[in-house]
Amino acid sequence: MVEKESSRHPEVALSLPFTGLWLARNSPARRVPSHGTDLFGERYAIDFVGVDERRRTAGHRDWRTFLATEPADRFFAYGRPILAPADGTVVEVHDGEIDHAGRRSQLALVPYMLGQAARVRQGVRAVAGNYLVIALPGGAFVALVHLRAGSVRVSPGEVVTAGQHVAACGNSGNSTQPHLHMQVMETRDFSVARGVPMAFRHFRERPRGARQFHTREYGVPAEGAVVEPLPLPGAHSTS
Repeated sequence: MVEKESSRHPEVALSLPFTGLWLARNSPARRVPSHGTDLFGERYAIDFVGVDERRRTAGHRDWRTFLATEPADRFFAYGRPILAPADGTVVEVHDGEIDHAGRRSQLALVPYMLGQAARVRQGVRAVAGNYLVIALPGGAFVALVHLRAGSVRVSPGEVVTAGQHVAACGNSGNSTQPHLHMQVMETRDFSVARGVPMAFRHFRERPRGARQFHTREYGVPAEGAVVEPLPLPGAHSTS
């Protein structure tokens, strides 16, 4: 683990919490705070958007793509299994927020962005949507955010293992299209949390503009890179 001066916690090593291809957005490899703010413990957060081999987030375009909202299930990420990124204990779960329509259209994004401040004032649930928080053995907490309504499969107090299917990717909370927001925090309470650095083990990465994947044993995905987890030696997923 590598100590970061900006945090009292060491960097937390995790597994990528999914299978298949995902695009890294708002990565702390690009800037810190990665989401432009420390609010809600987002200093080292990262977003992952499900994509195909062509880096597309959805396989279909029509007039709605350019002028209106789109059904959430049009996007590749929607409904994909989300896995526990480490062994730990579930300490908080919130489910029941709706999944919003997707917004790729600039016209549809304008009114959404105008409502951003109001969502922040409403608090964690309006921003995070459906989420779960897992307490890690080292004392930090990992949050998986914007989950699909009704998809959370674990309860507070439940012990989970790395690779266990815990929920599905959704479009709840402050989300313009289905994706997974992930962050590590010093406390389970988003409203006062400070972000903690994290990095991922054993994955392949295709940086923006590159044609080939390369294997990374440890690190943080670059901004705009497509990543896919690789099996850890002796590891297996549970469902």
